[in-house]
Amino acid sequence: MSHTQDLLKLSGEYSSPIVILSIVIACCASYTALSLNQRIQHNSFFHQYFWLVLSSIAMGLGIWSMHFIGMSAHKLPIPMEYDLILTTISVLPAILASFLAFYIASRANRNHWPYILAGITMGVGISSMHYIGMAAMKMDAEYVYKPWVFLLSIVIAIVVSYVALFIFSNSKRFIGNQYIKVITAIIMGLGIASMHYTGMLAIDVYVDHSSTMVSHEFHQMDMSLLILVVTIGIFILLFVSALTSLLDRYVDYRLHNFDALTLLPNQRQFENSINNSNNVSGSLAIIQIHNLENLIGFHGYSLGDEIIKIVRDMIKSQIQASTSLFRIEANRFALLTYDGSKNEEVKRSLESILSSFQKPIMVGDNSIPVHTVCTVNYSTGNKNVRDLFTNAMAVLLHPSISEQNKVIEYDPAVHTYSFERQIVQDINRAMTNNELFLTYQPKVCSKSMEVTGLEALLRWKHPEQGMISPGIFIPVLEDNGKIFDVTDWIIREVFKQVSIWKEASFPFSQVSINIPGAYVTSARLLNVMTKSLSEYGISSSMIELEITETSVIHDIENAISAVGKLRGMGLSVALDDFGTGLSSLSYLKRIPISTIKIDKSFVDDVPLSEKDSDILKAIITLCHSLHLKVVIEGVESKEQIDFITSVSEALHIQGYYFSRPLIEEELVTWYKNR
Repeated sequence: MSHTQDLLKLSGEYSSPIVILSIVIACCASYTALSLNQRIQHNSFFHQYFWLVLSSIAMGLGIWSMHFIGMSAHKLPIPMEYDLILTTISVLPAILASFLAFYIASRANRNHWPYILAGITMGVGISSMHYIGMAAMKMDAEYVYKPWVFLLSIVIAIVVSYVALFIFSNSKRFIGNQYIKVITAIIMGLGIASMHYTGMLAIDVYVDHSSTMVSHEFHQMDMSLLILVVTIGIFILLFVSALTSLLDRYVDYRLHNFDALTLLPNQRQFENSINNSNNVSGSLAIIQIHNLENLIGFHGYSLGDEIIKIVRDMIKSQIQASTSLFRIEANRFALLTYDGSKNEEVKRSLESILSSFQKPIMVGDNSIPVHTVCTVNYSTGNKNVRDLFTNAMAVLLHPSISEQNKVIEYDPAVHTYSFERQIVQDINRAMTNNELFLTYQPKVCSKSMEVTGLEALLRWKHPEQGMISPGIFIPVLEDNGKIFDVTDWIIREVFKQVSIWKEASFPFSQVSINIPGAYVTSARLLNVMTKSLSEYGISSSMIELEITETSVIHDIENAISAVGKLRGMGLSVALDDFGTGLSSLSYLKRIPISTIKIDKSFVDDVPLSEKDSDILKAIITLCHSLHLKVVIEGVESKEQIDFITSVSEALHIQGYYFSRPLIEEELVTWYKNR
């Protein structure tokens, strides 16, 4: 204590354990806020503002609680309490400033000014909270501020906020890394604490010399309730973050793998099944609703949806537990069984299901006749599921399909190649009538999170068969010599679209086109590319050609020559599905490619499988040593992203984690949302 005429200047002391606790609370709150704010970067079931609000509340509560816990660490020789209203109000500027600062820092900023603005906003918010909290003190004493120390406390808050937000914003690709996040949280927490304790140095407390309130014992406020409430609040926010993160993953998984109406596994899961099963013993059946479009046209989509769900229930009630049920098209269900010993039971179940549709079904008060047909193909171990599917489709496309509510077994003498024949016959019409169309899947740089390219992917909406999977029709076109014509059509469409984007200043850098089999080494490809570049006035750097290693290893010398000529034109050439062939390493150094695309099969079990993770690391290291651009396909989860970015910064990522393949209009909207 010191004397100044009639006033007595009070001096206090700090409780070291509570000071340390206040700093820990500030760091924990910062970590919580960063964890919540991190979710803004991800495709989320919840809107970005949901995460902004949660992170702002966490940060605001952390600043607020740090202040009052820090105040409780300061002991004065007079009793003191707080005004409840001002104490409550003081948290608002901290939350509001945190929201504005995180919002600014979360944008894509190309210079320092947004970070400076965000730092000023956060710093002023921290300072406002502190000094409103100071104004809430109720004691029989007067206090004044030392102007220069007062200003210094605000400057400290602004500078440290700027540094922390700059690190946070520019480390987004690493923010899943716990070390980076912890360091950033510590910097933010120390910044809050530094401002607080500098602000405390700025205040001088005086009492009247004759005051009877001054004692020789230091008074310390009971902050146990505040500490408890704030701690619980922050843990609740962390729990909500974890819960919503799990919900996001679950929703994402459901959207990608299950039909929204029937909740059955969708075509994507079905394609995985038919692509990954060889020499199976079992059966594949397809149930098709013949008259669904007519029913929808007459009764409307709502009733059509009810019909689909009733048909689903009728099928599920009569199939065996070992049978997998998929909805593969609007009017088709697939039933897959992997037990050949139950083929007779499967046949009886199918006949029972189809017989159920002999009578109209009741949908509400409506009696609706549903015309169905079922095709089935059996295997005793000498076929894969793709063969079973092809044979079942051949039955569906045969004239005998006009039979209603019947089970028709595949007969090679009657149905062979009917499906393939229709695809070959219809492909020219499909190109002319715009049944074929392109989708574009973005590739994103793991370092900058900017879009670095697009892959053009072919789709076919058949007027009778609906959406036909590329995995089904492309092999048929290759086997029947039609794939060259289709590839020419794709090249023209891509060049046309690129010229439109270029004219509209659409922010893309490069589009990849898949080039099949023997077309890589044909003079036709070189001529088509030369003509297209000249006709559309497009820079060759805007186009990348993707070739598969299986298409070049059987004609390696001609492939080396052809790829060399394409590279000489300024085109990028990527080796697709790297690692799935037999001669990857022996030929890799000989082909003058610019890009390696690592196949999805190497990513699926990363990072859960240590072996797969080590293999992926080794492949990436090999590609970098050869100075090749690396694109990783099939990335679908945050865990995969975190692992990949921890391996290397210079990677390009393609997969559903960022976006599914999009038609042109959807792609433009996706870009705008980013």
